Amino acid sequence: MVRTFDVGANALIAKVAGKLKGMGIQKPAFVGIVKSGAHAERPPESPDFWFVRCASLMRQAYVNDAVGTQRMRRHYGGSKDRGVRPSHHVPAGGSTIRKAFQALEGAGLMDKSAKGRKLTAKGKSLMDKSAGELAK
Repeated sequence: MVRTFDVGANALIAKVAGKLKGMGIQKPAFVGIVKSGAHAERPPESPDFWFVRCASLMRQAYVNDAVGTQRMRRHYGGSKDRGVRPSHHVPAGGSTIRKAFQALEGAGLMDKSAKGRKLTAKGKSLMDKSAGELAK
């Protein structure tokens, strides 16, 4: 049996994002209009940004067992260009991450726990099945 760890992260995220799009998870109206964080100069240009971010959050929850909004803000943050001053790492915006967690909870793929959000059995199954399809 092929598991999530056995395939490349980028390929798995793309595969799961396609499945999430087919599941009918709705993206908020502000996605694609606002930047993903203070480090970004422009909003994401990819039309599938929302689904890719949701799939990436699912993979992070699979790999790290439990994840929270603040931890994911640090993960998705980046270097802010401060002109002539040295660049500094700034966290990503929390609203997009929080709304993604809420959408995944609504679909039954994630649940809240004391240590953050975790994948449900349905979420783990989706990740493992997608990894199995990629390994064929």
